[in-house]
Amino acid sequence: MSKSASTASLQSQPELAVSAIEPTVWALVNRLHVKKCIAELAHEQVITPFLVSEDNPRSGDWGLYQLDADQTGVSYYFKAKKLALAHWLIDENSIEKRIHDAVSDLDSLLFIIEFCQSLNIDLDKLPTYMEEISSTLCGSAYKYTKDGLTSKELTQADFQQVETAMNEGHPSFIANNGRIGFDAIDYRAYAPEAAAPVQLIYLAAHKRRAHFSSAHDLDYETLLSEEMDRATLDQFDKMIADKGRDPDDYLLIPVHPWQWYNKLATVFSPDIACGDLICLGYGDDAYLAQQSIRTFFNISHSHKRYVKTALSVLNMGFMRGLSAYYMRTTPAINDWVNKLVNQDDYLQSKGFSILREVAAVGYRNPYYENEVIKDSPYKKMLAALWRESPMSRLKDNQRLMTMASLLHIDPNGDALLPALIASSGVSTDEWLMRYFDVYLTPLLHCYYQHSLVFMPHGENVILQFDNNVPFKAIMKDIGEEICLFNTDIELDEDVKRISIKMSEELEVLSIFTDVFDCFFRYMSAILVEQSGYSEQVFWRLVAECLHGYQAANPELKAKFEKHDLFSERFDLCCLNRLQLKNNKQMLDLENPVESFQFFGQLDNPIAQFKS
Repeated sequence: MSKSASTASLQSQPELAVSAIEPTVWALVNRLHVKKCIAELAHEQVITPFLVSEDNPRSGDWGLYQLDADQTGVSYYFKAKKLALAHWLIDENSIEKRIHDAVSDLDSLLFIIEFCQSLNIDLDKLPTYMEEISSTLCGSAYKYTKDGLTSKELTQADFQQVETAMNEGHPSFIANNGRIGFDAIDYRAYAPEAAAPVQLIYLAAHKRRAHFSSAHDLDYETLLSEEMDRATLDQFDKMIADKGRDPDDYLLIPVHPWQWYNKLATVFSPDIACGDLICLGYGDDAYLAQQSIRTFFNISHSHKRYVKTALSVLNMGFMRGLSAYYMRTTPAINDWVNKLVNQDDYLQSKGFSILREVAAVGYRNPYYENEVIKDSPYKKMLAALWRESPMSRLKDNQRLMTMASLLHIDPNGDALLPALIASSGVSTDEWLMRYFDVYLTPLLHCYYQHSLVFMPHGENVILQFDNNVPFKAIMKDIGEEICLFNTDIELDEDVKRISIKMSEELEVLSIFTDVFDCFFRYMSAILVEQSGYSEQVFWRLVAECLHGYQAANPELKAKFEKHDLFSERFDLCCLNRLQLKNNKQMLDLENPVESFQFFGQLDNPIAQFKS
């Protein structure tokens, strides 16, 4: 379905673009967002609420807190309890803003302005950051007003129904759905939560500028024959020939429709004029945008591969392009990781696997590749990759869900995680132990045995369930987001870019930050708040998982002691501080470690279970 067909009603009735923005909903999403702002900024010690009174003097109980803004006379009051990892569990209904003791409405944009000095954001970046907040709020309003499945219904939903139902982006970032570059019509056409089918546009790119790479068991012709109809390929060849060109001199590149209309048709106009790029029109299949926004799942043929495209919108600290340079080596890196995983008996015993990025294509724009231009989003405007689909891995009574769904809370305020556990027929303890076994132990093994770390956040992991009990974990986004730490392993030239030298003290943050602080912290809080589950038990089960892994791998004892996950404290890596420092490019991708923002330390919740 083309953009024009799917959004015709919006174009003829522009008022529909803001149909979700009405007073009651706007007040709700602002209240929820202010809650998140307070919780995450207090977690990172950007702001400091202080206790006014306690419901009960025992540690860990609810108390009334006051937070004074940088602006004189502005204060926030709320009930909260502090959980492990300095997590602030806040009762959103209790939040009250007072200006010189007069109650005022909650407003996220005003919150950012009121705490501007504490946020320490450059004033020239502040308007863009505020636009990201506004866009995040608008997206939330849409999600809270669209017809959708409840958390209980999602326990029986299919893979893509769950994927498009998510209400929240990254749980740590407060500006997490900016998508600057999308207009209101684009949002309804391309945002994951809009769940609108999308057809990709295909360009023919001359081989003098384009490069194709693939896995060892795949070639270009086989890829095209498996992904596209023969009639369409013949039509594309005829279109190229009709322009007096030889189809054999060109490679096909799938592109996001937004990218074509907003960037490529103008920025790459010299390439179009000289025939290095030829627009061929839409492909056959319909796709759904995934949580990562620039990756598409084929809904016409679910066994076909995902397609990941370049998308030059600003979202959560990056322009979401795709590097043609990285595409050259992405399949080789995936082959290397896949071989390692498949040949490791322990990982195989846990059912751990990856979704290989099996083919990639990139185009080098001769103007922006000029040596006078350093690293730039303009170098990442035209590239794509194909990733395996997980659908063929399912058996009877099994289903897939993005791991991000474990943190989902529906518009009624009901969390998916407790509903999923209840539907599984096993206890919360048993469910969590199974989950830690399929998700955490493979990460531990990859790190301790192979010095290999992933970016294992919720959107990058697909969980395979058997009767709604975690059964296997599947890792994706391999080529751009894995690291091999401090090893002397001899790597092929195409794989070398994954090897990184870094401080050994920082290595374990791949578990402490990415797993404990950026995922388990929220899981535990949901279970505490909605199931009355003990966070002490939650972290004890995490510790037992680690002890079980260590007992099963005694030959790694020296590494366990050197990189101790039971240490009393660990450095707090602050994601919002990172985005606030540079909301247009959070990390120097060539040296990401130097970009990290650390502030203070966190008490390790499993240290008490060391022995």
